[in-house]
Amino acid sequence: MHVPDGFIDAPTSAVTGVVAAAAVAVSLRGARRELDERTAPLAGLVAAFIFAVQMLNFPVAAGTSGHLLGGALAAILVGPYTGVLCVSVVLLMQGILFADGGLTALGVNITNMAIVTTVVAYAVFRLLVKVLPRGRRSITVASFAAALLSVPAAALAFTLMFAVGGTTDVSLGKVLTAMVGVHVLIGLGEATITALTVGAVVAVRPDLVYGARDLRQRLRLRVNGELVDAPAAEPAPVAARSPRKVWAVGLVTSLVLAGFVSFYASANPDGLEKVAADHGIDKKAEDHAVADSPLADYGVKDVTDARLSGGLAGVIGVGVTVVAGSAVFWTVRRRRTAGPAEVSPASTSGA
Repeated sequence: MHVPDGFIDAPTSAVTGVVAAAAVAVSLRGARRELDERTAPLAGLVAAFIFAVQMLNFPVAAGTSGHLLGGALAAILVGPYTGVLCVSVVLLMQGILFADGGLTALGVNITNMAIVTTVVAYAVFRLLVKVLPRGRRSITVASFAAALLSVPAAALAFTLMFAVGGTTDVSLGKVLTAMVGVHVLIGLGEATITALTVGAVVAVRPDLVYGARDLRQRLRLRVNGELVDAPAAEPAPVAARSPRKVWAVGLVTSLVLAGFVSFYASANPDGLEKVAADHGIDKKAEDHAVADSPLADYGVKDVTDARLSGGLAGVIGVGVTVVAGSAVFWTVRRRRTAGPAEVSPASTSGA
């Protein structure tokens, strides 16, 4: 789904760039409400995990592969606004360091892979959580469905952009059918990865999953024959519920996936590459501006061993992404802390 330079014309790319910039600006403000002392570092980890899993292309059909987009996973784990920022950080690192996704097409890619997937996935997730029985299993089921629908939604968004600003004369009907068809299959892989990841985190630390914050049932007491909500229990001290163990396990997992497991990923072209080659969308594709990057194509320049080269590139990518993401989210969190102080109940009652 990483759109290279040349697929979409300059005016359309510029418009999507404005849309992406506006969405990122809104998300920076919205993320202040989603992030706290525990979730700010986890947001950087989510970005790094998405980067790592995107290196694991899985086969789907007819010589085509797919990989995680990550919008659904990020939105459910850390919130929709923070989710947009997570995927945007990943796309920025991929475009600048690894020559994956065009630089002039960065707005197109952020719009498709960060905004559309996150918005669609979180809307579907919240709807299903409201109608399904309350419980961990419902969170997992809702995560699966949300991720599944988010991928063809992104494929549809690309098709609409191509209809407006495509650089080649290709039947839109064929593009739509091919893009949505193959990305429904890729969506099944996305849904499986998302559901398994969300389910694993919910099983050990549901308090760290943004989409599961309403999971715990409020205790109800019978008073004078009527059921009333019991007072909320005092939260455990932050130090006693530190997310460090989850963070460490997540980071190690990301490093192993990117540094070792990625070597065994499918070498087949992904959904967009396959459709572009089959239907001539790539006739005017342009060379990447940083095609000579030392990390281009997820390999380390001058390292001849393919396994070592790809593994080192993956580890570097995870490291850079977790540092860049954590810096962004800690800055957002600090801006929230430095904002106008909220009036406490005690001060209100004493007024």
